[in-house]
Amino acid sequence: MNHAVLIFLALTPFITALSAPPNIILMMGDDHGWEETGYNAHPHVKTPVLDEMAAGGLKFERFYAAHPSCSPTRASFLTGRHPNRMGTFAPGWSFRPEEITSAHLLGKAGYHCAHLGKWHVGAVKKESPVSPLAMGFHECLSHDNFFEMNPSLSRNGGPPEVFQGESSEILIREAIASIGRAQKEGRPFFQVIWFGSPHEPYSGLPEDLALYDDLPAKYTKKVKLTSNETGGPTTRPQGEVLRERYAEITAMDRAIGTLRKHLAQNGLRENTLIFYCGDNGTSPDAALGFPHRGAKATFYEGGTLVPGLIEWPARIPEPRSTSVRASTSDLLPTVAAIAGQTLPDRPLDGMDLAAVLDGKMTARPDALHFWEYRPAGGKKGEMKPYIAPELQQGTTPLVKKMGNKATRDFTNFHHPVISEEDYLGARSIIEGDHKLVIHEQKGGAAKVELFDLKADTAEKTNLAEKQPDLVKSLQTKLRAWQDSVLKSLTGADYQP
Repeated sequence: MNHAVLIFLALTPFITALSAPPNIILMMGDDHGWEETGYNAHPHVKTPVLDEMAAGGLKFERFYAAHPSCSPTRASFLTGRHPNRMGTFAPGWSFRPEEITSAHLLGKAGYHCAHLGKWHVGAVKKESPVSPLAMGFHECLSHDNFFEMNPSLSRNGGPPEVFQGESSEILIREAIASIGRAQKEGRPFFQVIWFGSPHEPYSGLPEDLALYDDLPAKYTKKVKLTSNETGGPTTRPQGEVLRERYAEITAMDRAIGTLRKHLAQNGLRENTLIFYCGDNGTSPDAALGFPHRGAKATFYEGGTLVPGLIEWPARIPEPRSTSVRASTSDLLPTVAAIAGQTLPDRPLDGMDLAAVLDGKMTARPDALHFWEYRPAGGKKGEMKPYIAPELQQGTTPLVKKMGNKATRDFTNFHHPVISEEDYLGARSIIEGDHKLVIHEQKGGAAKVELFDLKADTAEKTNLAEKQPDLVKSLQTKLRAWQDSVLKSLTGADYQP
């Protein structure tokens, strides 16, 4: 056998992987902040699988959730658009039926599309016009909100069923079964796996809890969270809370490892893109105050920076780290390009990360924008619901109660007229290494802060007074972007 034949035989698996459509798995943790990984030097939490992914794939040093809370980030993840464009302002606000998701696009490309786990951008029941099935997925095992051990989940929009076991393990077991169904159909698979961990209230398996038995003695201050016993608010020593939270993270990490092993054992790993991120920064009950300022629900780095990892051996054969700022809004443009699908003809806030995957980009060409829209109380009462309220009622119970209710309902409203007060709310823009943060203050002028994120990652030094021209420029750009978002909010993007 000559050398040319030997070389061809050696390269055949690689050539096949590049020519076949890649499988795509997009995973996200719930309230999992940037610092809560071993590879980012956390002093306690153990994430050996994520650490291995970081060491062998593409590690994003600066990956952002599009919003510092869950429902809005999830809307951006699915659509490539800022959540305010579709009225997903905060947790419990749904997105809209006219939105185009990555599942819609990849379904057109022949993918078998599955959603597993937390949904939280509308009710998951069959009747809902914004359920996973209605928004492009072919199958789902989903929850309206978050979940803990022994979760109640809805399969394909049906009545909730209790699944016994650790929730991350359950989702991965179901993901592997879905992969088998896609293979039988001869189709590539696209999966969105949104874990319930490590959102509070916390619980863990004995073997995972034992890894953190030293923490209760180290962190004794009281923190607020939900009681697993009552479903209502309680206070507990932070060390006990961290022990359970980190046990959840470790269990989620192990479940991701189970999925990776399955792909490897079945010859699928080479041409499967695996992605992982969090949906917002670490929750306040667990934040230890380093290395970034703020936590979940804030517009500082601690509220929006999350882990960001990609493995795809066929396209990323060597480990790399990138300092390019990327966001959950970039996921739809990226997977659409990978699948050869045309982007929706409407404003997008994300970009195709192909150049980052290939190591050809060193800085993001466009700004990143963040904004917490504040629906006016009086105006909200006058607004017409975008979706009939009965279709927005959730069915899958969870531990945390709201108004003594164990399920979650959703809301969304028509916004036909935009006023000046619609521009308010905490907001920020990152252009290059500079970040402008604006907060309204009661009875006074807005608080304006400017940070150099390259020199001051902890956002300790406000440069606004020293660089007024840069502040003005960034304010102008932020306002222009808000104009575009508010136009989308009126429904203008859905007009023919």
